[in-house]
Amino acid sequence: MTKVVILAGGLGTRLAEETELKPKPMVEIGGKPILWHIMKSYAHYGFTEFFVALGYKGEMIKHYFCDYHNMSSDMTIDLATDRVKKRKTDAEKWTVHLIDTGKDTLTGGRVKRLEPWLKDNTFMLTYGDGVANIDVRKLLKFHRAHGHIGTVSAVRPPARFGGIVLDGNRIAEFTEKPQIGEGWINGGFMVFEPGVFKYLKDDRSILETDGMERLAKDHQLMAYRHNRFWQCMDTLRDKRLLDRLWQADKAPWKIWK
Repeated sequence: MTKVVILAGGLGTRLAEETELKPKPMVEIGGKPILWHIMKSYAHYGFTEFFVALGYKGEMIKHYFCDYHNMSSDMTIDLATDRVKKRKTDAEKWTVHLIDTGKDTLTGGRVKRLEPWLKDNTFMLTYGDGVANIDVRKLLKFHRAHGHIGTVSAVRPPARFGGIVLDGNRIAEFTEKPQIGEGWINGGFMVFEPGVFKYLKDDRSILETDGMERLAKDHQLMAYRHNRFWQCMDTLRDKRLLDRLWQADKAPWKIWK
């Protein structure tokens, strides 16, 4: 099965209200870390082996997964004997590799440090701060069909402000951050062949410049166009938007049951 890498080591300085106390992937949407939402999206399509590249406050992510089974289980505790009997669990059937890739390592360096585990097969990779309703099976099929080293999901950037829908001069409704109709950006949800490691040298390597820009110059990078929902969580405003969508049961990225 194709492995999934999630970059989860950055500082998240533009979301300082939350990330002073926790790493950005642990910022919660609807009571669950955004990292969990991303992993649920991949697992929905059958990809359940994850490599989480840790850095800033990575110990919090380790604690979360170490406690995951207990926190997902009903249990009976005999206080006199300190015996714990687990009754029922909703824990995910995932394999999660938590790899410390250095506090100050840059994005390409984090990927480079994972080379021993990824050097033999195609792997998927995304950032730990963005959600989408992308079909990653179709993404992987597209990647394998073109035969190049890398594929990046190209998405429409969300507008910075909400929109107004008018009926004549009457305001019919307000819309939250509509997708703008021009331009494409890197939305994460990437696929790479092991050949990408030739472009990454050390901890100072940047995935976006040393990796993707050089791959593009060598005609080794393709774009998978995703026209549907995508949203990063760069700011507190983004976090609140995602939270509102989840609480209203209108989260487009919730593709699982």
